[in-house]
Amino acid sequence: MLSSFNLPASHNSSLASMPMTHTTIATAAALLCLAAMPLHAQEHSPDHMKGQMQEHDAPMPHDSMSHGMQSALGPYAMTRDASGTSWQPESTPMEGLHEMPGDWMLMAHGLVNFVADRQTGPRGGSKTLSQSMFMLMGQRPLGAGTLGLRAMLSLDPAMGASGYPLLGQTGETADGHTHLVDRQHPHDALMELSASYSLPLGDTGSAFVYAGLPGEPALGPSTFMHRFSGMRIPEAPITHHWLDSTHVTFGVLTAGATQGPWKLEGSWFNSREPDEHRWNMETRKLDSWSARLSFAPTEAWSLQVSQGNLKSSEELEPDTQVRRTTASASYQARIAGNPWQTTLAWGLNDKRSPDSRVKLAGWLLESTLVVDDRHTFFGRFEQVDNNELAAEDSPLHGEAFRVRKLSLGYIHDFAKTGPVRWGIGGLIGVLQVPAALKPSYGSSPRSEMIFLQARL
Repeated sequence: MLSSFNLPASHNSSLASMPMTHTTIATAAALLCLAAMPLHAQEHSPDHMKGQMQEHDAPMPHDSMSHGMQSALGPYAMTRDASGTSWQPESTPMEGLHEMPGDWMLMAHGLVNFVADRQTGPRGGSKTLSQSMFMLMGQRPLGAGTLGLRAMLSLDPAMGASGYPLLGQTGETADGHTHLVDRQHPHDALMELSASYSLPLGDTGSAFVYAGLPGEPALGPSTFMHRFSGMRIPEAPITHHWLDSTHVTFGVLTAGATQGPWKLEGSWFNSREPDEHRWNMETRKLDSWSARLSFAPTEAWSLQVSQGNLKSSEELEPDTQVRRTTASASYQARIAGNPWQTTLAWGLNDKRSPDSRVKLAGWLLESTLVVDDRHTFFGRFEQVDNNELAAEDSPLHGEAFRVRKLSLGYIHDFAKTGPVRWGIGGLIGVLQVPAALKPSYGSSPRSEMIFLQARL
């Protein structure tokens, strides 16, 4: 018998016939929040930006205004900054709103997906849901250095504690007793509330500290909802818990230094994953560590290697310790003037409990190309070794299975209202499972999504 959160669906069900749920209300509220944000449609040079909101209705080239703005963490362009203290290629386009009142530089970014999700096969399911992310950032000079503030919010908890169907996905719980299997958990309403302070070290270096409740430790690549190669894709990667699942950490302290293209940083943090109560804030002692080395040899590249020791990260496996090692490379380029980013990432979870030890690897390759600022093409290929796919009462429970997934999709931006761009898109993913799992997954399990997307 599968977990109580493996919701079966008929093969004859269709996306068009799925019932509307209360998440529609959350989606409508999120879209209204985006549409209501202030806007000055006329663009201004940096010298005329003070006190005015700047809209970028197209991804900005790397030599634009935002490329000239300095990061809150060091003497380099702020376009190099991604989630937490992670780096992305410096030439990555930046979307959102900018304002410069007085000594402050403020930014706002937001994205809402309204999704009709269908996962086929005996372990699949169907659901309509909303996904949302709203980020506010501010920085200003303070003394000899720079103060940075960041907040990230989401209405994802409105989809329910069990999240949405996603074949091959595992991680976290919806009730405090049962693992989520073949479902993606919702993210917490408060995803980041952090502050940083940096001091210059010569002309090309800096030292910085970062603290968050919640925040993101120095572990893994930029999380999928922040990297350009993945942020427009409405489904979470099944490698999430191999690469970037620590991006919502309730308690983190990071210290680091940059010098030219290099950054070295270390974190002390609470590695326990958020519980099923997604609207609250959680506190727990800082019991885990991580270290990350990042390298940006050119504006087109960002590379990192990192390792962390996650003590008691799983609520349902408190005696398990995970040594996570990751490596990744992101490349940003332009094809006939159109932005294109590709990310290759690898993660290894070395899971140790009092009576067992297992090493599980995951690979991800994803790419996004935006053509003429209206057509978005994306793809993602993943491979994971996962020992959480079989139910606890199954003879296969605890056995590691190699699963592969390929997802391809397209988004057409069809309208713009104020600062919000609207797109409609579709995605299809194919899951490959070993023969031992085919009786429970079916011969050709698929992910199917159609969605409406709104972006600042």
